[in-house]
Amino acid sequence: MRNFDPQQPFNSLPALPPKNEVETKAILKSCIEARASLAKLKQAALMLPNQSVLINTLPLLEAQASSEIENIVTTTDRMFQYAENIPANIDPDTKEALQYRTALYEGYLNIEKRPLNTTTAEKICSTIKGVDMAVRRTPGTALQNDRTGEIIYTPPEGEPLIRNKLANWEVFLHNDGDLDVLIKMAISHYQFEAIHPFTDGNGRTGRVLNLLYLIDVGLLDIPILYLSRFVIQNKADYYRLLLEVTTKCNWEDWVAFMLRAVQETSDWTVAKINAILKLMETTCDFMRSETPKIYSAELVEVLFNQPYCRISNLEKAGIAKRQTGSVYLGQLTKAGILTEKKVGREKIYINPRYLRLLTTEANNFKAF
Repeated sequence: MRNFDPQQPFNSLPALPPKNEVETKAILKSCIEARASLAKLKQAALMLPNQSVLINTLPLLEAQASSEIENIVTTTDRMFQYAENIPANIDPDTKEALQYRTALYEGYLNIEKRPLNTTTAEKICSTIKGVDMAVRRTPGTALQNDRTGEIIYTPPEGEPLIRNKLANWEVFLHNDGDLDVLIKMAISHYQFEAIHPFTDGNGRTGRVLNLLYLIDVGLLDIPILYLSRFVIQNKADYYRLLLEVTTKCNWEDWVAFMLRAVQETSDWTVAKINAILKLMETTCDFMRSETPKIYSAELVEVLFNQPYCRISNLEKAGIAKRQTGSVYLGQLTKAGILTEKKVGREKIYINPRYLRLLTTEANNFKAF
């Protein structure tokens, strides 16, 4: 066990790479399995004719779950409802979760222009929090046990020291060492959380960085790995194993946990994508049968870009002008494909089967 005092700043946080042997036989076996699952996910995403179907939905699920880990609680239903039009009176938790979605998407757009570094992390955290966030300059940050209030970890203090440790983190991310990139992701995620560079938003920033790193190294094309689902389901282990790296240098169990997260989440997401494809096909068949005059592949894509649809979505897609778009959505509602909901002065049309598919664990759905 390390000589570690949770009430004192952990200024002696070791630099990367770890001195311990991390790539054990068990870890390498898990790494191969996780990579195989991730490759299937990357391939499954290419099966969709329009990848915006995934970009507009799975990151919202990730945003809701990642925020919930930090006790910022909203529902996926509210996330989808306000994804495009955020009202001034929206509740703070939903607003902050949507800001996470924005941070992830903006990071994805900028990944080719800007390497992952301290500035990237500051921009991500600032977007998540909705205010400018920079590396901590003042002491007083400590992590407590939610149940007992006991201090369990005090991160390093002093801006120069924190920036120095972040510089080492950057070098580790981008060097061409022998470690597999999935193992590097797990190690770098621990290190970022241990540095804890911001006064708030560190966990969510770190989880965005995980997804951007997988895109940066070519294991994913778009940010659709819903890792926070696994963390939510194994939250106690997530925090316990993070702390065990600090207190016991237990890298193996932590890396194994993250590799299992990648594998299980990839497999789950592939199943979700296949279910979306099946529902899209069923919807196409039903529309050809019940609403043949308005059927088009482009219209179906609009209905699956988000489970909540507005007349303006049809206008933006060039499918119909406002009055005709209203008629189309009315016909789809009458046919039972959509349901109508009044929100203030606006009508919103919901794809209920798609919403149910996205917001429940099950990947099945009720056929038309």
